[in-house]
Amino acid sequence: MATTQIAVIVLLGLLVATHIHITEAQVGVCYGMMGNNLPSHSEVIQLYKSRNIGRLRLYDPNHGALNALRGSNIEVILGLPNVDVKHIASGMEHARWWVQKNVKDFWPDVKIKYIAVGNEISPVTGTSSLTSFQVPALVNIYKAIGEAGLGNNIKVSTSVDMTLIGNSYPPSQGSFRNDVRWFTDPIVGFLRDTRAPLLVNIYPYFSYSGNPGQISLPYALFTAPNVVVQDGSRQYRNLFDAMLDSVYAAMERTGGGSVGIVVSESGWPSAGAFGATTDNAATYLRNLIRHAKEGSPRKPGPIETYIFAMFDENNKNPELEKHFGLFSPNKQPKYNLNFGVSERVWDISAETNSTTSSLISEM
Repeated sequence: MATTQIAVIVLLGLLVATHIHITEAQVGVCYGMMGNNLPSHSEVIQLYKSRNIGRLRLYDPNHGALNALRGSNIEVILGLPNVDVKHIASGMEHARWWVQKNVKDFWPDVKIKYIAVGNEISPVTGTSSLTSFQVPALVNIYKAIGEAGLGNNIKVSTSVDMTLIGNSYPPSQGSFRNDVRWFTDPIVGFLRDTRAPLLVNIYPYFSYSGNPGQISLPYALFTAPNVVVQDGSRQYRNLFDAMLDSVYAAMERTGGGSVGIVVSESGWPSAGAFGATTDNAATYLRNLIRHAKEGSPRKPGPIETYIFAMFDENNKNPELEKHFGLFSPNKQPKYNLNFGVSERVWDISAETNSTTSSLISEM
């Protein structure tokens, strides 16, 4: 009897510890809407609440979604889409109008934490025509947020991808591409001066799938048994940390050593391309959620992280872009993940289930 009781206590301790750690990490999920078969906004927000997902990223100020978020206590990254960046940069009157209609009209019922002015605008991609408008748009929205009396509540930033990084190996030598410094340096300076974090989309999947001969799958999935990269005194067992720390190093080289990072997207597709399987996606996502509370070798501590994405979106292209969802459009979970909710089918990972079985078998 004593042995059984001890086993039960140990099991409960494991479950409680798992619950606390994941809740502390508060990983968010991106709410994309590029599908013609997705649930209503109110159903989606209810799904976030029922799964204890406390953070959400919106890519545009969809008023249906914002109204559904009222009173939910979910923290929001609110996107100002690329198509509006030039307009917002052209004058303060446009920034004031945007903030009034999409921020102030919903505050404080909607807990907007960041405004992401543009997504993955870069001199080296198809968004290069917007680069000259990026900083003026940031400045105008920042000023409009201040005028609205929300400067202490909402940070203004932008979301970038890894195409801006010229060198990422080893992570301590991370640097922005020389041909984009004219673009990145003013952004980093703006974030430093306003004490806002840089939003970074980090996808080990794309690094791995583009170079499987040099990057091992375990290194990309957080499952490498040993240190893969020794960088001075820092040891790297996963690609996510190496990518993240290379951006920290790049910002430090440009005077942004005090600028934090929010991982505004990370995920793994379940189908549609090389390495895109349900097993790989489940492993990556489960380990990412756990790892978010730990931090990187360069910056220990919780990493605010947003998983891409809530649903499979059938209007996206190419094919693999349709398969990043945590849920199918019918709201059924694709994976067994833990966001700190007690519902067994979602909350308890495969590893915990196996622990339960072994303990019960020994009782």
